[in-house]
Amino acid sequence: QVQLVESGGGLVQAGGSLRLSCAASGRFLGATTMAWYRQAPGKQREFVAKVTSGGTIDYAESVEGRFTISRDNAKNTMWLQMDSLTPEDTAVYYCNARRAVTPVYNYWGQGTQVTVSS
Repeated sequence: QVQLVESGGGLVQAGGSLRLSCAASGRFLGATTMAWYRQAPGKQREFVAKVTSGGTIDYAESVEGRFTISRDNAKNTMWLQMDSLTPEDTAVYYCNARRAVTPVYNYWGQGTQVTVSS
């Protein structure tokens, strides 16, 4: 089992910044890709950004240039620096840990609310 705990959400005005954290514990193994997803009210959960254990990064087009994902493999921790926030970024943000090689796993955190006021 892997436990993921997000923190750092909150209320911010448009144009502001927030930094989310995700701490992993338990049987967290190497070769695990960590990612952020978000789900706005009435919408499906969507991909935001991911970083592999080797440091390869990918962003959704909607956040490219505004959000920065990073991780510390030694601490099993991932961050999402969110700048130039807009009301469209309002959502519950979820941390995800996925391993595609044996033992395969896919875990989610409980989510943290981000609200951007206009």
